[in-house]
Amino acid sequence: MVDAGMAPLAYGIGREFFRKGFPAMIRVLLLEDGQWNRAGFPALLGREQGIVLVCTADIESEIAPLAAQFTPDVVLVNTDYMVSQILPKVAELKAAAPRCSVLVLCDPTKRGMLPPRRRGGRLSFLMKDTSVRQLAAAIRQVARGERVVDPRLEVAAISTDKAVSTREWEVLGLAAQGETVAEIARRLYLSLGTVRNHISSVITKTGARNRLDAIRIARKDGWLR
Repeated sequence: MVDAGMAPLAYGIGREFFRKGFPAMIRVLLLEDGQWNRAGFPALLGREQGIVLVCTADIESEIAPLAAQFTPDVVLVNTDYMVSQILPKVAELKAAAPRCSVLVLCDPTKRGMLPPRRRGGRLSFLMKDTSVRQLAAAIRQVARGERVVDPRLEVAAISTDKAVSTREWEVLGLAAQGETVAEIARRLYLSLGTVRNHISSVITKTGARNRLDAIRIARKDGWLR
């Protein structure tokens, strides 16, 4: 395992390991922001049959080079970031490693972490309290191309009364980071008009006066960082 978020560890899993007749292993790249015990969780996951943790990195790392270097089968995301903030990271991953699957660990008590109602087919979602054994089983499923969503998260998503879509939060989140309409359009492969419509929709749904007010409200309510 290589820890790319902090200082690199003194050991790693070389590519020769996967070339010399060893059983096929599911290669997992872990992105986190300190919620797990860094010394304990990777070791526990590494004991599961057929799974190897090839890299651990901070969610704020340059992800595309890591994905290209380690060619993971599954990227496991353990963070308190909003799903709208994770989606741009997923786009970077897919550009560098198109075949990898993404599994996100969620806490439904925190806003903005429920599975997207739309465009959710690219991501799988589990609760953060999922056992390591259940997590390993889900990793095997998504590595086979299946999508996994914890039923508890599906119920929470249906029950939420927030009308703003995940895409709209994604656009507002990028705007909150200072990106212009043109930059957001290029990043998300949208037209300028569509980006403006999403921003206008968020303003209306949040009852804000303008874009800056919508960002303020979203942050106050916990939908954006």
